[in-house]
Amino acid sequence: MSDAAESLPHGISVVVPVYNSESTLNDLIARLKPALEPLGRPYEVVLVNDGSRDNSWRVIERLCEQNPWIHGIDLMRNQGQENALLCGIRAAMYDATATIDDDLQNPPEEIPRLLAKLEEGFDVVYGTPEKEQHGLFRDAASIITKLVMQEAMGATNARQVTAFKVFRTQLRDAFSQYRSPHVSIDVLLTWGTQRFGALTVRHDPRQAGRSNFTFRKLVNHAINMLTGFSVVPLQLASLLGLVFALFGFAALAYVLIDFFLRGDKVPGFPFLASLVAMFSGAQMFALGIIGEYLARVHLRSMERQPYTIRKSLGPQRLGNQQNAGTEGKGKLS
Repeated sequence: MSDAAESLPHGISVVVPVYNSESTLNDLIARLKPALEPLGRPYEVVLVNDGSRDNSWRVIERLCEQNPWIHGIDLMRNQGQENALLCGIRAAMYDATATIDDDLQNPPEEIPRLLAKLEEGFDVVYGTPEKEQHGLFRDAASIITKLVMQEAMGATNARQVTAFKVFRTQLRDAFSQYRSPHVSIDVLLTWGTQRFGALTVRHDPRQAGRSNFTFRKLVNHAINMLTGFSVVPLQLASLLGLVFALFGFAALAYVLIDFFLRGDKVPGFPFLASLVAMFSGAQMFALGIIGEYLARVHLRSMERQPYTIRKSLGPQRLGNQQNAGTEGKGKLS
């Protein structure tokens, strides 16, 4: 890692992506402060407003005025949870970063336990819920995400991946040049380390509002994960092409053997039409997958940014090692 990353001041940065959460932000901060203060290290909370349609940004402005350890970032438009997380992680000023949702399903009181696990020699520690309080669609998207993560990590602990985690901030050096609008923080973390851990934590029911994950968003997320960070669809297309090629050879062998040995003729149009339909379908499927990858290459060639910041509140971020909270007691081991 770079010297800049290694010189990060000791402390904990908590990154929270915010979307339409005016009803839970005050409670979240009220619970974060008593959870972080006993750690005996500097701390900050980075609230990234992801184009909320309610008064979330006004609440963030008020919280920043009342608490010097809160940093507020307002994005120009709704970019998605992962993009907002990337923005907050790049703004983090301490050597350990925690990410937590804004709906209070992830208990802030569990952060000290995750930090203690991190200091056992891990680079990333996930807070795996005892029992998730999500719906069917969210659980399905979670399964797809974890399957892609398992391929990226090359380890079975990818199934323990959650949005609630603590990691060493210097890992962001591994994806400092990442510019694609399609973001997966968990996959990006695998670019920097293979030392992943997990800890079972409490997972509470949602206290207010409803999940912002619609069926369409979950489908798009699954497609982005599969085609943006995995070659499994290409391998599937290759396998499908091989299967249909073998089937074509078998059909040809059947026609020739039946003609030379028995003198029978296979009915022409129905047989030919079915073969053409199958092969053309397989070709279109493969072309569609290749097109998804080409589209992502095209988007990256345009250098479209994953987010744009409208306004930033709180302490100056560049070169600022001002302690927010209590003084630290040493570096992460």
